[in-house]
Amino acid sequence: MQRHTEIWSLEDSAKGAAVAMGNFDGVHLGHQSVLALARAAAADLEAPLGVVTFEPHPRSFFQPDGPAFRLMSAEARAHRFDKLEVAQLYEIPFDEELASMSDINFVRNVLRNALGVRHVVVGADFRFGNGRTGDVELLQKLGQTHGFGVTIAPQINDAQGDYSSTAIRTALREGRPEDAARVLGHWHRIEAKVIHGEKRGRDLGFPTVNLPLTGLHLPKFGVYAVMVDVLTGPHQGIYQGAASIGERPTFGVNAPNLEVYLLDFEGDLYEAEVSVALFHYLRPEEKFDTLEALVEQMHEDCAQCRKILDNLL
Repeated sequence: MQRHTEIWSLEDSAKGAAVAMGNFDGVHLGHQSVLALARAAAADLEAPLGVVTFEPHPRSFFQPDGPAFRLMSAEARAHRFDKLEVAQLYEIPFDEELASMSDINFVRNVLRNALGVRHVVVGADFRFGNGRTGDVELLQKLGQTHGFGVTIAPQINDAQGDYSSTAIRTALREGRPEDAARVLGHWHRIEAKVIHGEKRGRDLGFPTVNLPLTGLHLPKFGVYAVMVDVLTGPHQGIYQGAASIGERPTFGVNAPNLEVYLLDFEGDLYEAEVSVALFHYLRPEEKFDTLEALVEQMHEDCAQCRKILDNLL
């Protein structure tokens, strides 16, 4: 997959795709249905399959001091699109210039001139242009003017409701990763580079990998059964794990992070890129009166995680 973060000077070989367009936070089943229509259009036109998205997320641009809401980082989103065999990923910088661009100029300057799209697929609620003045009906009209087709993807759902990023956030906030996975079509993952922590886990006999949660929607604090994909470094592979998300109250007041103990693993993962999939919520975060009580609970948590993961896989 070719990933483009600067779209204004693309070579001709990177243009001319049939694209799915949107924010795609989570790349859930609704997003995948939009991508499927773009894939069909690409096949009909014998064009590359592309995705047009925005970075940062427009909500972050307009509400920079708002609460963290993203389900995945730009890197994690790119990894997901790579797995879905997208050929061209266009991450359009969402800045003051783009935010102030009219709907007509967005279509003419970005979609036609910069990207040379041949077909565009969007969800029925897609809006574009300064003040969100452009809707899907206008996009279809402008597409005819500028020589590309437009398909409007319908909202899809199941018996439990619409497939949406909001539904996923709610499920994660309530400690229901299985329900989040039902909407996503895959397990919710947190991807990042391993950072140095306080190394308390090593002292307790449970060395952990530490991942930052900056900018991400926080799942319910507590302990989870997880699967860990080590993406880079000498220990690449898939491992079972027990994870804690939260503020580590036994050790005072701390910024929220993700700590993962990999079962049956020995090695150094500092600086490695890892992807942690949340499978099952075990229990809430707890403050322990003694380190002995904490260690005893950690042994129990690991045994439970092993049993859960063995049964699921």
